[in-house]
Amino acid sequence: MSRTITQVLGFLLLTLFALSAAAQARPEYGTAVTTAQAKKIAAGVVAECMANKWNVAVAIVDTAGNLVYFERIENTQTASMEIAVMKARAAANYRRPTRAFVDAIAKGGPAIMTLPGVVASPGGVPIMVDGKVTGGVGVSGVTGDQDEQCAKAGLK
Repeated sequence: MSRTITQVLGFLLLTLFALSAAAQARPEYGTAVTTAQAKKIAAGVVAECMANKWNVAVAIVDTAGNLVYFERIENTQTASMEIAVMKARAAANYRRPTRAFVDAIAKGGPAIMTLPGVVASPGGVPIMVDGKVTGGVGVSGVTGDQDEQCAKAGLK
């Protein structure tokens, strides 16, 4: 019995160490995205989506996940408005694309779903300036891959 407890504790310590190391590898936060920058990003997102005839909502948040700018294309499904904000917040708060959560779950890491604000759907991408996270962009309305394509287009 004590051997099992020792093995479990060892596994937990190893997991904690790995998570700590992974967290330290995340980029630092920089100065939060401005409204002017957010509008330019959103314009790039909307242009990509309009070119593909995709109706989406786009949200831009600052480093703390506060909404800086929001826009939607006419006839975007209602649920996409909130989902876009959620994706943007997750990308900024966790300093990684929301696709990372999809990948973690696919690799057998369902515990990640218990973290607050996790959105396991592509389309949320951190906004990076000089290697630092300045906010997040979230797109929702089509498939996750298409949402992500538009988000990345807005960041070019």
